[in-house]
Amino acid sequence: MAELLVAIAIFLVALLPIAYSFTAERRAMRAKYDRAVAIEIVDGEMEVLAAGEWRAFPPGKHPYAVNAQARTNLPPGQFALTIETNKVRLEWQPAVSGHGGPVVREVTLR
Repeated sequence: MAELLVAIAIFLVALLPIAYSFTAERRAMRAKYDRAVAIEIVDGEMEVLAAGEWRAFPPGKHPYAVNAQARTNLPPGQFALTIETNKVRLEWQPAVSGHGGPVVREVTLR
């Protein structure tokens, strides 16, 4: 019986770090995926804004509605558009940490 308990203890000591490693890796990959989706959406929307769509917004900070279907793959968060005299800034901020972090793109107007 003692040998069985020692064998189980050795097995658990070896198995727990591996299980934690898989969980941490899954969390890291999900954060990278969330960030990649946010980057694609922000880059695409920034191209549209830089082409002249920014003129439809008054100066200041505004919530920005995104119609991309990939938006459903993002965790909760918000897009914000900031219009200044010579700059347009679009950012995505996740509501909780650990989901890829904020994504910011800024264009200087001529």
